[in-house]
Amino acid sequence: MVTPFLPDGGVDYDGAARLATHLVDERRHDGLVVNGTTGESPTTSDDEKQQLLRAVLDAVGDRAVIVAGAGTNHTEHTLKLAREAEAAGAHALLVVTPYYNKPPQEGLVHHFTAVADATGLPAMLYDIPSRAGVPIQNDTLVKLAEHPRIVAVKDAKGDLFGASRVMAETDLVWYSGDDNLNLPWLSVGAAGFVSVVGHVVGAELHEMIESYRAGEHARALQIHRRLLPVVAAIMTRTQGAIAVKAALNLLGLPGGGPLRAPLVEAPPEFAARLREDLTIGGVKVPEVVIPEVAR
Repeated sequence: MVTPFLPDGGVDYDGAARLATHLVDERRHDGLVVNGTTGESPTTSDDEKQQLLRAVLDAVGDRAVIVAGAGTNHTEHTLKLAREAEAAGAHALLVVTPYYNKPPQEGLVHHFTAVADATGLPAMLYDIPSRAGVPIQNDTLVKLAEHPRIVAVKDAKGDLFGASRVMAETDLVWYSGDDNLNLPWLSVGAAGFVSVVGHVVGAELHEMIESYRAGEHARALQIHRRLLPVVAAIMTRTQGAIAVKAALNLLGLPGGGPLRAPLVEAPPEFAARLREDLTIGGVKVPEVVIPEVAR
């Protein structure tokens, strides 16, 4: 989930509660990730993270699983965020691979195990080598799966064959972390999606999952193909938080406001093309109302 900001740069906690309510009640999300990278977590303080988490829990925590992003590239800081998330009432943790410092696999085992040991919460590992600089190798995932609180993987690595092996050898629950591959991930055993485009087409993604699980594969494929313009618009042309905030702004929904530097708002020409692609993908975008000039 994106983090809404106020014009003065502060976190819009009321807007976050409204957006969370919309995503759960209208877009059919059965869980939300708060303080992930789409939520611009590198630019929010620890205190802001906890207040944001509490605002979302108060809004929808009784009817959705609230997963707190707690990962950093400093193990001690990650442990602090994990414990604070547990104290705030989070239901689970999302822990990204430590980024930039490129630890060896032994370091990843130490890091993820330490986080899993720090709280009683189940943990989802976030494997995204394009940002972290290193993958969580398949043998490492098999080893980490032995921990009783390491229960799931958000996969943005895209190795469907390697993940198939890990799923076959462990009880890890797999989630697509790349909206481009949502349907292919279902075909090899993924349980669902941790999605960015779900901000605007969450109900359609929910229907895709339901259709696939019911054996209605043609229907799932139809949804996948209809959403291609939406996925391309949000996931391939600029940074994801920039694109999805522009989409929320077009739809008149909370969360479509400012971003924190170094991210910047989408230019008008991007928003114009985004409007076209959302419409092609079946998203009902309100018409732009031009106020009459006073005479």
